[in-house]
Amino acid sequence: MSIYLDYNASAPIDSRVLDQMIEVYKGAIGNADSRTHNHGEKAREIVEHARSQVADLLGVTSSEVFFTSGSTESNNIAIRGLEEYAERTGKKHIITSAIEHKAVLETVKAMGRKGFEIDIVNPDLSGRVDAERILSLVREDTLLVSLMHVNNETGIIQPVEVIGEELAKSKVLFHVDATQSCGKLVEEIKQMKYNMLSFSAHKLQGPQGIGVLVLRKKGYRLPPVKAIMYGGQQEHGIRPGTIPVALVAGCGCACEIAAREYVENRKRTDKLKKLVMSSFDESGLEYHINGEQNYCVSSTVNICIPGVMSEALMISSKQYCSISNGSACTSKSYEPSYVLSAMGVPEDEIECSVRISWGPDTSSEELADNLKQLIKAAKQIKR
Repeated sequence: MSIYLDYNASAPIDSRVLDQMIEVYKGAIGNADSRTHNHGEKAREIVEHARSQVADLLGVTSSEVFFTSGSTESNNIAIRGLEEYAERTGKKHIITSAIEHKAVLETVKAMGRKGFEIDIVNPDLSGRVDAERILSLVREDTLLVSLMHVNNETGIIQPVEVIGEELAKSKVLFHVDATQSCGKLVEEIKQMKYNMLSFSAHKLQGPQGIGVLVLRKKGYRLPPVKAIMYGGQQEHGIRPGTIPVALVAGCGCACEIAAREYVENRKRTDKLKKLVMSSFDESGLEYHINGEQNYCVSSTVNICIPGVMSEALMISSKQYCSISNGSACTSKSYEPSYVLSAMGVPEDEIECSVRISWGPDTSSEELADNLKQLIKAAKQIKR
């Protein structure tokens, strides 16, 4: 049977999360913003409990947690929501990296078309951006630095702790896209200094369609973010629209599970990564890893097999395993990975690179068996 190895695109929902959501769907029929009856009050209690579960995982207060439809919307609010403040203060300079998710890159570029000045920094072959390079670009009119914590294609951890520490000494706002790290690098996120943080529940085995934007208070004030849509005052005016109570409950449940189990989960994913690497080491295949593994999470590997086109490998091995060659948001495009390209990986190597990602619930036996079939398919293609 085929094994799912595309957790970075979307992790399978935890059965405990699903059970919680079903219970809410069946038993909480109210609108969480209805103030006149008990059904609304019950829904509101569920939402606020979930908010506290998210806050506990991240080490923030419940009043700093805002529910959205996912990281894409959270990223848009964090960046576009600063436009009014930027116009008022004259701070219209934004810094980001060339390996950000499209939800950040395209939003930042859209701001550029509105008159903002944008600096986009490339990483090196390690897959990491240079913290000193980022900080050297900061100036008097810098509004925002937006960086991801963990890259979705390579799994490489970015130096957000160092950058956040320095930016905290200034008035520059710092946004972190923690989509691939939330629930995994738990202690690291708790210790990080930032103003805004985004994540999606489905990356940590919660439901699709729900995410969070964290707005950290400074001097009892939230960052100067305004809503980018209109239609209501839900989420304290940051994100209008009826709150999807069951999805929010699922998000909260996933966060509570992650807070309780992340240490054991990392031990499991560490073992699985060793299994993946030993399988390729023993295969006789020529291969190399994209990105410096000393800075990589234990649930991802981006591997290049010279002479084996990624498209051919994915098609020929799809009955054994589900893998990818880039972000799910750009998977319909046959353009070379912009992340690997920005790192300086040659195009012929990019075309032979695939991403394999897994979770703590991945079966080691199934992984070993299906990797053998993947490697066998790769050898047949290379001939």
